[in-house]
Amino acid sequence: MQPSASPFDERLTAPRSWWFIAFLIGVACALMFLPLGTLPMLGGLAGGAVLSAMAVSSYGSVRIRVVAGTLVAGDARIPLSALGDAEVLDAEEARAWRTHKADTRAFMLLRSYVPTAVRVKVTDPADPTPYLYLSTREPEALVAALAAVPA
Repeated sequence: MQPSASPFDERLTAPRSWWFIAFLIGVACALMFLPLGTLPMLGGLAGGAVLSAMAVSSYGSVRIRVVAGTLVAGDARIPLSALGDAEVLDAEEARAWRTHKADTRAFMLLRSYVPTAVRVKVTDPADPTPYLYLSTREPEALVAALAAVPA
């Protein structure tokens, strides 16, 4: 967790292996353009690597923050007054909540490379979302931040 004005601030970055795969996609693009010459091959390497790195970066740059009475999870902004109890999910329980226990109406900020998560009940009667499923590497800290900030 980064020191900031927010009681909780986490960026879910993609694992290193994904960046290596992005480079390998660039190599594959270079091999496709190899019969056309050296310049197209280098263009394929650069273009393929840059485009795949942009995809990895955009998917892996999601943030979860608790700030100013609001939970910010990706593009979603939920006031803490609309949230109920938060539950820490270990790897096994998190897997269950994203598979056979999952509700299709739930908001899921799911990252497959993060094994732990937090499930937060939504108490707003006007909101059909039953709960939020948030992948996080620091579930205890997120639950503590949600409990510590007055709604």
